[in-house]
Amino acid sequence: MIQPTRRAVMVFTLGVPMSILSAVWEPGLWALSIDFGIVVLLALAADLVLAFPLRLLRIRVRAPERLHVGDRGTMTAVIQAAPYRRRARFELLCEQRGALDPPEIVVAELAPGEQGQAALALVPRRRGRVTVDRLWVRWHGPLSLVQLTHRVEVDRTIDVWPNVHAVHSAALQFFAREAVFGTKLQRQKGQGTEFEALRDYVPGLDHRFIDWKHSARHRQLLCKEFDTERNHHIILAFDTGYLMLEPIDGIPRLDHAIHAGLLLAWISLHSGDLVGVYGFDAAVREYLGPGRGLSSFGRIQRATAALDYHHAETNFTLGLAALNTRLKRRALVVLFTDFIDTVSAELLVDSIGRVANRHVVIFVALRGTVLERTIEAEPENFRDVAQAVVAHDFLRDRGVVLERLARFGIHCLDALPGGLSSSLINRYLLIKERGLI
Repeated sequence: MIQPTRRAVMVFTLGVPMSILSAVWEPGLWALSIDFGIVVLLALAADLVLAFPLRLLRIRVRAPERLHVGDRGTMTAVIQAAPYRRRARFELLCEQRGALDPPEIVVAELAPGEQGQAALALVPRRRGRVTVDRLWVRWHGPLSLVQLTHRVEVDRTIDVWPNVHAVHSAALQFFAREAVFGTKLQRQKGQGTEFEALRDYVPGLDHRFIDWKHSARHRQLLCKEFDTERNHHIILAFDTGYLMLEPIDGIPRLDHAIHAGLLLAWISLHSGDLVGVYGFDAAVREYLGPGRGLSSFGRIQRATAALDYHHAETNFTLGLAALNTRLKRRALVVLFTDFIDTVSAELLVDSIGRVANRHVVIFVALRGTVLERTIEAEPENFRDVAQAVVAHDFLRDRGVVLERLARFGIHCLDALPGGLSSSLINRYLLIKERGLI
């Protein structure tokens, strides 16, 4: 496609009033207006001839096999070298479909005898699939009077998976601090932990763990060491209803929950526990039985990637009852969900209470920043005051529901997305350390 640029339109437009004024001032100069138009057309033709030829344009596009939610991916466009003596400047823009950030125009320079390359950013905001249909390329002639546009068909569909890159980096930081079960003496001993070995007593160790029988036999104080119990069942239960579709920092609540769940799964598998996945809303969407070993992390990742977004209201009675029947032994159930007020949370509280009778439950809710910003903002008018009062009522109801859940012995977490992973890992470690499972 060949089009005149804005510069060419401005040059031609400025020439029209000059031609009219010259013809009014001197009627014999009317021919200059025709000459001016011919000169502009000749300049356009010359710019088109000197521009980079369309027949020499060869572009190769490399798209990634998969993307991760919230992570920046790149699609590379390589412009092959061509026998053109001038440096050419190309602008590239990809045409895409799906939950992606708006595309940006990327500039690629093509030097004589060399190839050009451009990296186009792809930042997905939801799991699923995104499609890059085509790539638009635009360049100008040397005089910037003519604009040429070319379309390159891409037609690539890319899968969007949960962000495991951040999970791996966070897990490496965790294990770098030597916080692996069995490598250090735990702070609270004798609460459901397994005996590992005897060691010489040194000042600072808890005297409650002194083994007096063996100390008398060996005639020196010996202290017991314990290893945290393993082989527990961990179930990551995700609410996929409409409340989990609300975006926080541009990413749905469900994806924030999946990110924290994958980090917990990695650490749990590394610690010797078995991890499974459960997804539900109005119906049961996904169930993956607990698996052992780090080799099961790929299955967990695929199971969480298959959790689709649903606009239905969550049926906690059905979903948690179905989960309760699937679990044959005591397990740690980590429920990622959300609620609005005390009325809508009635069935939620009753259903979780029945699960807590047999299992250990961690109730995980994501706290948005909108309500807190509304309360902390300085009011400027009566409307701001009313909004702050309503937001305060919502937070108060949220605290009432969490307090009711805590009375059932449920471990409640209400954290911002940035601190959710660390809070969840700390609570998991505390439960393991106390032998509550």
